[in-house]
Amino acid sequence: MPPSKSLAIVPISAADHLAFVQAQRSVSFLQTPAWGRVKTEWGSESLGWYDGRQLVGAALVLHRPVPRLDRFTLAYLPGGPVIDWTGEIADWLAPLAAHLRARGAFAIRLAPPVRTHTWDAAQVKEGIADAGTTRLTAMTAMTAMTGERPDALGAGVTRQLRDAGWLPRNPENGFGAGQPQFTYEIPLAGKTEDDVLRGMNQLWRRNIRKAAKEGVEVTVGEDLKAFHDLYVHTAERDRFTPRPLRYFETMFAAMRAEDPERIRLYLARHRGHLVAATILVRVGAHAWYTYGASSTEKREVRGSNACQWAMIRDALAAGCDVYDLRGITPTLDAADPHVGLIQFKVGTGGQAVRYVGEWDLPLRPMVYRAFDLYMKRRSG
Repeated sequence: MPPSKSLAIVPISAADHLAFVQAQRSVSFLQTPAWGRVKTEWGSESLGWYDGRQLVGAALVLHRPVPRLDRFTLAYLPGGPVIDWTGEIADWLAPLAAHLRARGAFAIRLAPPVRTHTWDAAQVKEGIADAGTTRLTAMTAMTAMTGERPDALGAGVTRQLRDAGWLPRNPENGFGAGQPQFTYEIPLAGKTEDDVLRGMNQLWRRNIRKAAKEGVEVTVGEDLKAFHDLYVHTAERDRFTPRPLRYFETMFAAMRAEDPERIRLYLARHRGHLVAATILVRVGAHAWYTYGASSTEKREVRGSNACQWAMIRDALAAGCDVYDLRGITPTLDAADPHVGLIQFKVGTGGQAVRYVGEWDLPLRPMVYRAFDLYMKRRSG
């Protein structure tokens, strides 16, 4: 049943917010109350939409102050809000904007959990092999030929956001300061372990068998310090900035306080040596691979593949609909260093997915422009 035109939005308790999340089939972990406690550098609040006395939608809003203008904030809803996106979204977003403007927000940034396009593994492989196709998005013009599936709901949400004055914030390469617009996902609903294995390419299946033959043992553990040491090693090798150990300690404590099964650490060892480690997060029927680390030595025993397979098996056992490998870039250009990421993930089978992405609604345009300029200078 569609909501009435008189939806009211009010702050709700973390307990009410969590109860609403737990009643849904799938909600982004970025929209759980716990995520507000993980992001310690942001303020946060839980909001609820009421249709009469019934709670029909919820959101975690993160508030980021403007440098030198602390009374204004960017109101950020990563992976949300959790509302019915199938109807007139102005019924939901207009009261949200009114509430947040009164709260001191100069802009709202949100990321609807709504798809616009899906490409299966075979299509992605064809695109990589074709020198004339350099981006996933270039394949959208070949819908009739390739079977690429545009999503009518995603197109409708995109149109409504644009018509209401929202501004797209999606970078050309798919990665930015926020959440990725392109992800790689393995559908699990109705599948067995054998089904998932058959969907993988020969290299992935061989690597999983190799890890088992070499005696790699994967356990669900608690040793965050061991994970973090390996993660820092990985960061040095792969040239990215690692998060501090305290971040992961906060993440595990906050998420487990909501649900003991929300987050798990997987540790792959070969003859007593830690060779790979990964973190899995699950909310309802959606499981995410969120962080990974691997040793430079003993890469031939395929500890990372063993961790992935253990997480996929546990997601299947938990009744998940989706195993989410998180972000990819839309590049299919063999000369682009980012193409290795999609090549690794496409080996699992599954599909590349494009979401509506992140959108901004300026509530105080002058402050918004100043903030936008500040962020461009900082990243330039």
